[in-house]
Amino acid sequence: WRTVSCVPSVVAFSIGLMIYNYSDDAPKGNYNEMKKNGTMPEISAASSFRDGALNFNTWLLFIQYACCFGVELTMNNAAALYFKEEFGQTTESAAAIASIFGWMNLFARGIGGFTSDWFNSKMGMRGRILIQTVFLLGEGCLVLVFANTTKLGTSIIVLVFFSLFVQSAEGTTYGIVPYVNPPATGSIAGIVGAGGNSGAVCFGLGFRQLDYKDAFYIMGGCILASAVVSLFIKIKGHSGLLFGVDEEDKGGKGLQVPEPDDEEE
Repeated sequence: WRTVSCVPSVVAFSIGLMIYNYSDDAPKGNYNEMKKNGTMPEISAASSFRDGALNFNTWLLFIQYACCFGVELTMNNAAALYFKEEFGQTTESAAAIASIFGWMNLFARGIGGFTSDWFNSKMGMRGRILIQTVFLLGEGCLVLVFANTTKLGTSIIVLVFFSLFVQSAEGTTYGIVPYVNPPATGSIAGIVGAGGNSGAVCFGLGFRQLDYKDAFYIMGGCILASAVVSLFIKIKGHSGLLFGVDEEDKGGKGLQVPEPDDEEE
């Protein structure tokens, strides 16, 4: 296993070098050029973090991300052992079945981002929050179904759809993050992302101290409760789930980035 660990290390290091040398910092160009052109405001790291941390929406999304990415991390740790102990599978078979959850990452997160954009084009921010809520509700319900499934084949099918909803909710979360406070997006993204790890720690303790069914019930209940949190997400200039209108993005064109100054010929 030590040799296997070298593979992702080399791949990650190589991609990091490629990104550093060949990619732009943002769709409009590199940060230093954007600052020179006046299309990106100067903001200190401390100010960015303070603004992000003091925004109530940041912590609501923190909770919701804890209940999707935190669930994914928990399932990555617990699923193999669950299938081995509950269904009598060998270690190899249990690991192969559990890996299905991770393989869904190839497209499921993208589905979440795509549907978030599509609903935004139809309903504005209300659409983004709505589809986020739908995915969380579906995720929570599927956890409870999974916990009560006693046949291996059915359990695998439920696992696939459960994973689809989990990772789609991750995508919809980050469909909302850039709108919370655009100048502090980096700090907000970091705080929300930390919610996933925090959720994994909390749910992991449940699986350590309780039997599987009780742990799944607690996890499912938390996910369903996190869906209700959507009612309180209200981003300045945008509609909420039930009230308000989109002031800055009428017509659902998405987050607008200032155009850079015309280049001198």
